[in-house]
Amino acid sequence: MKQLIRFENFSFKYDAQTEPTLKDVNLSIKKGEKVLIAGPSGSGKSTLAQVINGIIPNTFKGPHSGRLLIDGQDAFDLSIYDKSHIVSTVLQDTDGQFIGLSVAEDLAFALENDCEPQESMVKMINTWADRLELADLLHHRPQDLSGGQKQRVSLAGVLIDESPILLFDEPLANLDPKSSQDTIDLIDRLHHETDATTLIIEHRLEDVLYRPVDKIILINEGRILFDGQPDELLASSLLSENGIREPLYITVLRQLGLDIANLDKLTDLSSLNLSQLKFDASQASIVDRESQGPLLEVKNLSFCYDSTKLILRNINVNFSKGERIAIVGKNGAGKSTLAKALTKFVDADAQLFWEGQDISGDSIKERANRIGYVLQNPNQMISQTMIFDEVAQGLRLRDVAEKEIQERVFETLKTCGLYEFRNWPISALSYGQKKRVTIAAILVLNPEIIILDEPTAGQDMKNYTEIMNFLDELNRAGHTIVMITHDMQLMLDYSDRCLVVVDGTIIADDSPMAVLSDRGLLDRANLKETSIFTLAQAMKVDAAALTQFYRQTKEDAHGK
Repeated sequence: MKQLIRFENFSFKYDAQTEPTLKDVNLSIKKGEKVLIAGPSGSGKSTLAQVINGIIPNTFKGPHSGRLLIDGQDAFDLSIYDKSHIVSTVLQDTDGQFIGLSVAEDLAFALENDCEPQESMVKMINTWADRLELADLLHHRPQDLSGGQKQRVSLAGVLIDESPILLFDEPLANLDPKSSQDTIDLIDRLHHETDATTLIIEHRLEDVLYRPVDKIILINEGRILFDGQPDELLASSLLSENGIREPLYITVLRQLGLDIANLDKLTDLSSLNLSQLKFDASQASIVDRESQGPLLEVKNLSFCYDSTKLILRNINVNFSKGERIAIVGKNGAGKSTLAKALTKFVDADAQLFWEGQDISGDSIKERANRIGYVLQNPNQMISQTMIFDEVAQGLRLRDVAEKEIQERVFETLKTCGLYEFRNWPISALSYGQKKRVTIAAILVLNPEIIILDEPTAGQDMKNYTEIMNFLDELNRAGHTIVMITHDMQLMLDYSDRCLVVVDGTIIADDSPMAVLSDRGLLDRANLKETSIFTLAQAMKVDAAALTQFYRQTKEDAHGK
């Protein structure tokens, strides 16, 4: 196959920085390849993407050395308009990509810029709307759609230009498990149908490998550490060494003492020879955590944004002191609205009791002293220019002494992996780093219940682990941690109770293992089994016992 993208001893430094972000990159991607680009936060993978799609040097300036050739042309000689006909990019934040007031207008935007005749434009819009199952949504506002629908609109908006290179920047970050699987299926199908060269930047390695990729590029500290077959990378220790979460079944195989390095086809669990593995279900003992009694009682909670449709329907649920709770369900199920109702962001019809005291009439400020809420979209929370000021703002509003503010902010920034950026402007951060700033701004206030909406979305394994370990520390100190998440492994690793929300109703309130073992429930809620369950089937052992073994081994390793 023809080389389509080629880096030759390429380095790049932003004008605002003293050190290069990309260092001596040598890399080639062939026409028609499907490539996963992985690396921890700040590794340079987004910079690599921005060099490819022309954001660098057309928007972000800085000196470079070496060469980048795209289809034989020097990429730095091309305007961003010329580059847009070669590379189409789907952003991580889909809301930031929408232009039109309707789905049809959004799809038409690129064609209008190319002065496409109206008759041809309408035909192309209808064609791509049919291919991506958007025909019934053409007159809807993109902002009103579910996460999975928004992702398809973004895809259609760039695919309609039929560029030879498709670049996806963390396409799974805000999607529920089933929608993530559907998105990977869709990307794989479009890759084959369009014959485009497909580049996927994503932390969720296992989810991307649900469908084959031709190769994986691992980058860290601006250097290419691996450029090869997925099986080779999974067999190595490079993922853990560089803060990337390996597939869950690989972790369990290591826990069971299997020599991963000697296995072939690690990306295909069904083809692995597991005959030598021995597992005794008695190795897994279930230890129930003691409840400390109800802290927050919610009775008959209902809410609608208008009079036509209930978003939440007669919810009754209790939150006990010191619990770790995961709230899961498909996009649009009402999970975030439930959090907003609990924190008084929206005024729901409900009775709320705090340690038996009626707090239904709380003001937003009074509720905030009891329950902290970290929103899913960091851009909706940030109001300050500098990182330190954003994290310190809540303490300053409470008239905390400046010396104490500095101590508490610095401690929280270290926990969230942001201390080295403490004097940076927020505008210089990536989406994932902004997310950590908003988490820090709530964590520094130390509320008794902390609700986090997708706390680890877009985080590499190092920052993911630091954040979750910190939340565990708060939990052990008596705080109740409530996490809205699409990450089934996070639910499995860091929660002891799971609320499943479907169409504004809690349809299950049980342990994570019980939820993950119920296929009917998973289907209703757009969830999916973890790969431990697939591994258990291959080993012909009880999935719940193998899952408990995984949790127990992991907790023992962390001294819990």
